[in-house]
Amino acid sequence: MTRRSGARRIGILGGTFDPVHIGHLRGALEVTEMLALDELRLVPNARPPHRDTPHSSSQDRLAMVRLAVQDVPQLKVDARELERDRPSYTIDTLESLRAELAADDQLFLLMGWDAFCGLPGWHRWEELLEHCHILVLQRPDAGSEAPEALRDMLAARSVADPQALEGSCGQISFVWQAPLGVSATRIRQSLASGRSVRFLVPDAVLAYINAHGLYRASN
Repeated sequence: MTRRSGARRIGILGGTFDPVHIGHLRGALEVTEMLALDELRLVPNARPPHRDTPHSSSQDRLAMVRLAVQDVPQLKVDARELERDRPSYTIDTLESLRAELAADDQLFLLMGWDAFCGLPGWHRWEELLEHCHILVLQRPDAGSEAPEALRDMLAARSVADPQALEGSCGQISFVWQAPLGVSATRIRQSLASGRSVRFLVPDAVLAYINAHGLYRASN
């Protein structure tokens, strides 16, 4: 991929991170290395419009994400959505980030296949590509087709090789990743029933969960 002199390359991965786990982190790190990103920012959602209210507080989720990436220089934490007193709309985050970047800096929004297929229900979703490229993290077993509302956009904007994305924004590509078989739901269920989640979350995150009694049956 051609990098213009001085242009930065920044990835964004949003989520409730309730809790952050190795699936989030491994996927983020693989993309960071594949595309030679300068940094990838994990952006915890405050009140995601399309999901249930998180089980743990914003403060706890932010603390866990910070602990998870403390020894990984390429991965950063961006708390701007937690600082808003309104739902976490991705378009607002992208506009805010763009205002801080140079015009030729590249911004990459990472999302899973299910989230991508749900884009037509997002707030101002058709404007997302005005601010970023979209990287869809697709598992080998994700065989369903994109909804009709996305097909024209895919036909016009798709680039087969994610390393061939050009310009600061406007294109879509797919990154194939092996599934790790881990989810935040499974982790919460295991903790609630007293089972170990070691090796599913970083040790520092597990220590925080235990110290604060998060996700236990009483929560």
